[in-house]
Amino acid sequence: MRHLSILFVICLTACSAWDATRATPTFPVLTQTPLPTATYNWFPASATPSPVAYATHLPTPEMRPGRGSVLLADSFASSSNWNTAASDLASAEILNQQINLAAQSKVFMLSLRRELTVDNFYAEITAYPNLCRGEDTYGVLIRASAVAYYRFSLSCNGMVSAERNSVGKKYILQTPLPSGDVPPGAPGEVRIGVWANGTEMRLFLNERFQFSIIDSNYPSGTLGVFVNSIGSEPIIVSFANLTVQTVSYSE
Repeated sequence: MRHLSILFVICLTACSAWDATRATPTFPVLTQTPLPTATYNWFPASATPSPVAYATHLPTPEMRPGRGSVLLADSFASSSNWNTAASDLASAEILNQQINLAAQSKVFMLSLRRELTVDNFYAEITAYPNLCRGEDTYGVLIRASAVAYYRFSLSCNGMVSAERNSVGKKYILQTPLPSGDVPPGAPGEVRIGVWANGTEMRLFLNERFQFSIIDSNYPSGTLGVFVNSIGSEPIIVSFANLTVQTVSYSE
């Protein structure tokens, strides 16, 4: 009997354990896989620009080529080197290392450098308009004689032009052009330069190129200055510091 009791207890214990195991099912523990975290691109690739072709800038051409030694440097210290005159209508006189030209209304006055003959050259002279209005003109004469010359004119309204004169007849070689280098009236100051080589002549103001003319009538001559009153008032202009350089140049 005692053995049966023990066996019964063991059976009850085993059955109870099996019932407990069957009554409480075991479920697997599910773990959630985290979603992938987006990676931020701190340095995004930028579009590669197409290479740009830049034009090659050529050097500014030399507009006064072939200049050589100084042929003449005139400080207007002597009145014997220039034509001078004085009248009620016009005058040309050397004073204070300048040549001063004056002309009354509608009068043209010039002065030529004596004992000078040049063909290919570069000349510069400084002009000081002291009394100048409107269409009054002043400037330089090149390859000049007493009756014929080339005339480069600056007008007091800011224009530049060129012509050929022969025994009182005028031939326009360059119609008037506006220039910011021409003093607007008086008083003023401008450095006038002329480059002459063969049949070509180029005008410069304050070392800036203005225009070029071509003419073969006068191959050589002297230099000069002039004033011309166009309006009802007189004109007075002084000129100083003439320099002349030789030019040796072939195209």
